[in-house]
Amino acid sequence: MSSSLALALVPLFLTTPVPPVITPSVVTQTFEEPADADDPAIWVNPRNTERSVVLGTLKEGGLAAFDLNGRTIGVHPAPAPPTPDAKPGRFNNVDLLGDLAFVSDRGRDRIRVFQVDERGARDVTNPATKPVFSKTEAEVDDQHTVYGLASGRINGKDVVVTSRRSETSIALLQVTKDRRTYDTRKVSTLDLPSTFTLPNGKQWTVCGEPGEGPQVEGMVIDERTNTLYAAQEDVGIWRIPLRSNGFGKPQLVDKVRAWGAPQKFNPETEECEPDGPNPGFGGKWLEADAEGLTIADDVLLASSQGDSRFVAYRKADMVPLRDFRVKDVEHSDGADIVLGKLNLFVVHDGERPNGTGFAFIRF
Repeated sequence: MSSSLALALVPLFLTTPVPPVITPSVVTQTFEEPADADDPAIWVNPRNTERSVVLGTLKEGGLAAFDLNGRTIGVHPAPAPPTPDAKPGRFNNVDLLGDLAFVSDRGRDRIRVFQVDERGARDVTNPATKPVFSKTEAEVDDQHTVYGLASGRINGKDVVVTSRRSETSIALLQVTKDRRTYDTRKVSTLDLPSTFTLPNGKQWTVCGEPGEGPQVEGMVIDERTNTLYAAQEDVGIWRIPLRSNGFGKPQLVDKVRAWGAPQKFNPETEECEPDGPNPGFGGKWLEADAEGLTIADDVLLASSQGDSRFVAYRKADMVPLRDFRVKDVEHSDGADIVLGKLNLFVVHDGERPNGTGFAFIRF
């Protein structure tokens, strides 16, 4: 385990049976629907770390930029619908590669690109950018669109990986530049399974609303090892080798507790409900949904959204090191962490009395 992370997150390694609680340094303002906070990303200012910027997606509210005191320094609206009957822009996830922020616009099935500096963010997306998964605008409106997102540099190429809402698909995109604007080009796709063979030989299919599959949202790229970690919400965490033009064989490295448990979709509540005893084939640490992932040195942090905890894994072998909570943060989706000159952990806060926001932990 990295000494820098151990020092940074000392509370995680206390030998207590109850998960320790970390108190945020600051919290952002509360956002109310349709500005629904979701996923953060941290831009470290190379000239003055105290003037670094945290970005956060706000669904139909667009993309917000915050200073290190949690103050909102700008909000960039999501695109308006191209026609009155079309879906508007809806920003879901964000990740940074240098001074470029990539955002999954799940409303319009596009990847948006923003240039980031200490003043905030500026949209530099190619105006002619096309849908990632949808073949027509009518298909865009069905909203099986871009969802989770991670960016990184693999084999000398700037890439983005995005998942498809309500499907098991993920896509690998290469970043392209045309004069002063940026775009992405899809080069490969991968479909993760929705049906698994259990240790007792039976087949188990992940429960969901009819016509919808178990989607991926939380993702992070490990540039040191050319690896994607992807959280399939009702399944667990996948480790997937990455090349600049394709995916390697995925490996399920931890499962949610309910993996393999019989469930049935209730159309009245629109929820999956237990349909028999849990056979205990799942993992011990993640309560579905498995959500936001972020990497600090040799540790992978994962949001156990179902019980509002975070789990720290030793990345090399995915041995769980410790779980913890962030005070007053419930049902967190996204998270990001940076170590070094700026030691900062930012998490989505999904259950405030009047909305949602983000919490910053400086150490």
